[in-house]
Amino acid sequence: MLDADRWTQVVERAVRAPSIHNTQPWSFRADGDRLEVRHDPSRGLPAIDPTGRQQVLSVGVAVQFAVVALAALGAAAEVDVLPDPADPELVAVVRVIGRHEPTDGDRRAAAAIGQRHTDRARFLEQPLPAGLVDQLERTLGRDGVWLKLISRSEEETAVTTLLGEAEESEQRDPAYLAELRAWTRTDPSALDGVPADAVPDGEQRISNVPVRDFGTARPAPVSVPDDDDPAPPVEHPSVLLLGTAADDRAAWVRAGMALGRLLLALTEAGLVASPLTQALDQPWARARLTRRLDLVGHPQMLLRLGAPTGAAPSTGRRPVAEVLTLA
Repeated sequence: MLDADRWTQVVERAVRAPSIHNTQPWSFRADGDRLEVRHDPSRGLPAIDPTGRQQVLSVGVAVQFAVVALAALGAAAEVDVLPDPADPELVAVVRVIGRHEPTDGDRRAAAAIGQRHTDRARFLEQPLPAGLVDQLERTLGRDGVWLKLISRSEEETAVTTLLGEAEESEQRDPAYLAELRAWTRTDPSALDGVPADAVPDGEQRISNVPVRDFGTARPAPVSVPDDDDPAPPVEHPSVLLLGTAADDRAAWVRAGMALGRLLLALTEAGLVASPLTQALDQPWARARLTRRLDLVGHPQMLLRLGAPTGAAPSTGRRPVAEVLTLA
């Protein structure tokens, strides 16, 4: 059984999970050897996430970060996903089942929680570490989650085209634009939402894989290049797709937990990532991505990833006291 201070430490790590638009759609209740992790639908995004799939996936990442934090504190844990069919917002119960001798890997993973961040700026032009994706495929495959590196030119074209189509469709939706404005923050001390300065502007946005347009980026300065000036470089990041065989609420939770492991592994490897969820926001876009890539299963998360060019702005988090109830 963990005391209040230990559970607070665990939840401090759990809330560092990324979430769609940094909505932080979770709450926690600790009682003895149990941590209940709930989805908070009051922080929903009906325009961008009409089924709640992406928010449930976000809560799944928080569940995984809690498990990692417990291991580093010397506690073995098991997770019961959706334990109460009558209470679908109870995403998981994390239960301490005994003592655990932390390994160096446990400590590195816990440290990576604090180092991980979403980076929407351009990445360095360098390949992913050899064998990294294969290693991740083996690790996540044991939990029924598959990965696909978008590497063939026709796949890259399909993904890029769909991202553009989805972005254009959403930008024509007044409800989507209102929701985007509501969760974009200009105050650097904001405790949730996406900081406006986290969205790159100008030449930093020249990429064959566009990030979401939050409407805050400044255009690049207009200048007339000399005939001998080289063309501005175009970023070609690696793109990774994560998916599951099923597409129910339990699959969303497990996909989020797998995403948590993936993000920490990338962080330990010195890499960063940002979501390309325009292609997955709406059911029609997910279905079209499935057809265009000839997928067997259901896409759950699309990421651009690579080596960072610098430090990214941090995003705020609500105080633990606001989201954790201690029994």
